[in-house]
Amino acid sequence: MTANGLPPCKVTLKERPGATPEEDSIRYVAASEDLQAGDVPLKVPDNLIVTLGRVLGDETLAELLTTNKLSELACLALYLMFEKKQGDESFWRPFINELDRQRGRGQTAVETPLLWEPEEVAELFQGSPMKAEVEARLQGIKREYEELDTVWFLAASLFKQYPYDTPSETFPFEIFKQAFIAVQSCVVHLQGVSLPRRFALIPMGPPLLAYRSTTRSMLAASPDGGVELRLDRPVKAGEPLSVWCGPQPNTRLLLNYGIVDEDNPYDRLTVQVALNPDDPLYQAKRAIVQKNDLLRTQDFQLYKGKEHTALYDMMPYLRLAHVTDPLDMEFVTFAQGPVCGVSPCNENAVLDQLVEFLEGRLAAYPTTLEEDIAAIADPATAPKRRVAARLVRIEKEILRNALAAVQEVIAALPNGSESPCYSQYRPILK
Repeated sequence: MTANGLPPCKVTLKERPGATPEEDSIRYVAASEDLQAGDVPLKVPDNLIVTLGRVLGDETLAELLTTNKLSELACLALYLMFEKKQGDESFWRPFINELDRQRGRGQTAVETPLLWEPEEVAELFQGSPMKAEVEARLQGIKREYEELDTVWFLAASLFKQYPYDTPSETFPFEIFKQAFIAVQSCVVHLQGVSLPRRFALIPMGPPLLAYRSTTRSMLAASPDGGVELRLDRPVKAGEPLSVWCGPQPNTRLLLNYGIVDEDNPYDRLTVQVALNPDDPLYQAKRAIVQKNDLLRTQDFQLYKGKEHTALYDMMPYLRLAHVTDPLDMEFVTFAQGPVCGVSPCNENAVLDQLVEFLEGRLAAYPTTLEEDIAAIADPATAPKRRVAARLVRIEKEILRNALAAVQEVIAALPNGSESPCYSQYRPILK
């Protein structure tokens, strides 16, 4: 990189062992000297950065491709696959070799679950929404693969330099999947740049730079060209450097980068609530939720540490969904915070359903929270089992906190409160 224009920097490459003795070590970027907040220890010039605009050589074509639902990641993966076939003739060979070494592993040395066996995903994420997330992402990658030939035909001038057939004939799906996941693990989303430059592959960037949800150090477009790392805090010589990963929950962090951040302030679970379409009052209830800027199938976010807030957000929707008398609908208030319910029996019906739902979610996991904590602490635990346990432990804590919040509301109800008046058409919770 230095021979190709990398200016003097204040970083160095270090290594730590892989997850097992058989695996390659994990390389990471560390400070080569003591650094302060505001320092720029690394700056990478444009000629060492891969963007869609550079790959296609035409920003208009780059915008056309992405507007037509072909993701930047798929285009970048295709470019790197062709470059890899060029062997030592490729300018990007050292960068591609490093991506091959990392194999979608985060700084925890565990591969993204997208590369796990289906049986491992099913076993280790039983009860967790992560299982469906993995399946959905793999289906998305498959759809991207099926559209690769579109890139070939639209960008014919670019691919004239490669003496190969169309992408679908040159690369099997498994090869594309690995390339896509490698790109996904290291791509940087730049702010304040044109569309064809917004996703960039940066040598010395991720995965060599660790992603963290609590730092505000960022790789950003430099005013005079290239990309620079700006620190938000002091770093001692030898300490690893990290960059902000954006407001992503841990399911995304594990899928994209093979990491779980236990201090992640953006971590959450989604609770989907839907009005029952068989309800005779469905249309009237739908009109009310739409008037309050909600949907007939609404996602509510249970943020870690903010479960009470999520409960208060859900309660008005559930009160309305449980109403059986059309005259009671006017008493539903979509106000923030704890408010009076429609009636004691309606309130009990809402709270009973929430308890049933949250207990059901917790019961779907094959392990207890205490067993997960023990597995994380045990040095003999397999790496995939440990990272899965870290994820589901946080999910269970969110669900337990939400259940405790519901039980607090129940405990505050007057003694002798009316029995729940269950509707035949209860809302659907997922």
